[in-house]
Amino acid sequence: MTHYDYVVIGAGSAGCVVANRLTEDPETTVLLLEAGGPDTKPEIHVPVEFPNLFGSEVDWAYFTEEEPHLNGRKIFCPRGKVLGGSSSINVMIYIRGNHHDYDRWQEFGNRGWSYQDVLPFFQKSENQQRGASQFHGVGGLLSVTDPIAPSPVSQSFIEAAVAMGYERNPDFNGAQQEGAGLYQLTVKDGKRHSAAAAFLLPILNRPNLTIATEALVTQLLFEGTRTVGVEYLHNGTMHQSFVNQEVILSAGAFDSPKVLMLSGIGPAEHLRELGIPAIVDLPGVGQNLQDHQYVQVGYQATQDLQPAATSNVAEAGLFVHTEASRDVTPDLQLSCGPVLWMQLESLRANWGFTFAPVATHCYSRGSISLRLPSPKDRPLIRMNYLQNEKDMQVLVEGIKISRQIAYSGAFDKLLGEEVAPGGSVTSDEAIRAYIRKACETAHHPVGTCKMGVDESAVVDPELRVHGVDGLRVVDASIMPTLTTGNTNAPTIMIGEKAADLIKAAGRTPQQELEFTKLS
Repeated sequence: MTHYDYVVIGAGSAGCVVANRLTEDPETTVLLLEAGGPDTKPEIHVPVEFPNLFGSEVDWAYFTEEEPHLNGRKIFCPRGKVLGGSSSINVMIYIRGNHHDYDRWQEFGNRGWSYQDVLPFFQKSENQQRGASQFHGVGGLLSVTDPIAPSPVSQSFIEAAVAMGYERNPDFNGAQQEGAGLYQLTVKDGKRHSAAAAFLLPILNRPNLTIATEALVTQLLFEGTRTVGVEYLHNGTMHQSFVNQEVILSAGAFDSPKVLMLSGIGPAEHLRELGIPAIVDLPGVGQNLQDHQYVQVGYQATQDLQPAATSNVAEAGLFVHTEASRDVTPDLQLSCGPVLWMQLESLRANWGFTFAPVATHCYSRGSISLRLPSPKDRPLIRMNYLQNEKDMQVLVEGIKISRQIAYSGAFDKLLGEEVAPGGSVTSDEAIRAYIRKACETAHHPVGTCKMGVDESAVVDPELRVHGVDGLRVVDASIMPTLTTGNTNAPTIMIGEKAADLIKAAGRTPQQELEFTKLS
């Protein structure tokens, strides 16, 4: 039995940030628990190798239940099980989302989460290769850089989009998001710069930080409705650690609700069915699951387009409003990369390139629940991809735009046969059938511990779990709605903002007075 000021559950994109920021005070002790192992697998650090991490020992390798709108397929959902979490196995794209995403969060009652409120926390993390500006910061711990050796395919994609009338956008995280350009990446010196590399590696010698890997949290510990510690399995032995201040749950959109429900916080009826005593009836735990979905539009190439070792493969992007758009933010993100992302036996050569239309808004909603009352059992994941017709409409438009770009002339020297969906797939009905057969996750699950003030909210705007004391959720699960684009950068921002909230709550009245005077 041990005591710490804070226990952080999960060393992912948010948990690494929180552990770093809290231990900046040498008097504050933190235990960081990670169910996976250290980030020593060589492929983690070579950007182009990320596909080889999926399904490996550093991946939870989750699957959904049979998806009713995807022909009953179970969808593979990689999630990082390693220091750095999913930031150690992702595509490394640094996209903050749209300004309006955060203003909308505030409109839902989440005071302090508008774009102007969160921008300083994005800037705080960032060491921007291009230098400081109104939108960017330097001197932060996270390296944000331009692609080192982008493929000619990526450049052709941008030129084709511009020729079609879309704007050229050199910075998706700047004044506007719409347009075509190269993605910036969380890469440093040609290697992946995960949350672990950025926020943990520099502080491993801090005596007030304890990191335990291969540590599976089994439940939270309570005295009444106050969280007093955690129980976890480590090296085959059950341990308990207690907190002087708070427990910070940063296990991600699948596992944070799982830990809450195993601990008696969640929908009371579901917990009773599993024989788990309900400490707090919170119906929203595990609900509101959202994820970006995408399909592939693939072409054989007339030459080998082997990407550089420093490539993240999905090098270029386009944010656009489709004809189906009903929102102020772009409803389509279209990525392009110099490989065929699908494996087809009919291919005469493996040379190719792929467009990946992503529906950014996600009108469909899913859920997380428990299959069994066991921490070793996988959560039951129901995504309900394409449950809402609006998501389907965007993907149909995304395929059409992809084809327009491919046949615009910019790819003439590279363009071979269309292998997906294939030249015979032309009618809307045929395109829809292809989407149901081919749609996959874009790896951005969020929302299952929603932040808000309504009855379905799980945490308040300071990320404190409703109905209990001493417990916060700090990860992508708190997002009320998906951001427009990749979710790693927003999750790191959530960690930065949460650390400030936690520090402020932990100050004594005298410290708070001194802080106010300094401000």
